[in-house]
Amino acid sequence: MINRVVLVGRLTRDPELRTTGSGISVATFTLAVDRQYTNAQGERGADFISCVIWRKAAENFCNFTSKGSLVGIDGRIQTRTYDNKDGQRVYVTEVVVDNFSLLESRKEREARGQNGDFTPNNTGNFGNPNTTSSPNMGASNQNNPINNQSDVTQDPFAGSGDTIDISDDDLPF
Repeated sequence: MINRVVLVGRLTRDPELRTTGSGISVATFTLAVDRQYTNAQGERGADFISCVIWRKAAENFCNFTSKGSLVGIDGRIQTRTYDNKDGQRVYVTEVVVDNFSLLESRKEREARGQNGDFTPNNTGNFGNPNTTSSPNMGASNQNNPINNQSDVTQDPFAGSGDTIDISDDDLPF
């Protein structure tokens, strides 16, 4: 059986860190993930996915992320049930996070924090409600060489004075 989940999205609020009775750290958070398609008005919806992360990874996650942080997570879907105080059975489906990656620099995160421009609006998009969000959910493309043509055309060995001599025998194919 396979149960793997890989998501990229933004935190809808600061993660909540708690400690169990036995001293184990656990953090919960909700990840907003843009949908692939737009509606008739050109707006992109989002899914809001509940996630939980345990132990030292939970502490690290809380230390390095905050509301609006762009993160990638890897984990598995888990379902559980409990009876609430009214005696009703409650079903919970969440992603149990095994690994996470921070997908924006500290500089970008701090700039976002000052601008406050990554808050969900009523359409599920982030930022300006009059625009649709991009597939990368507002991440900066300025450091991405694929989107910056000047980086693609520059010779990394220019000005080094060394020539590179490669024969066909040196190539593995």
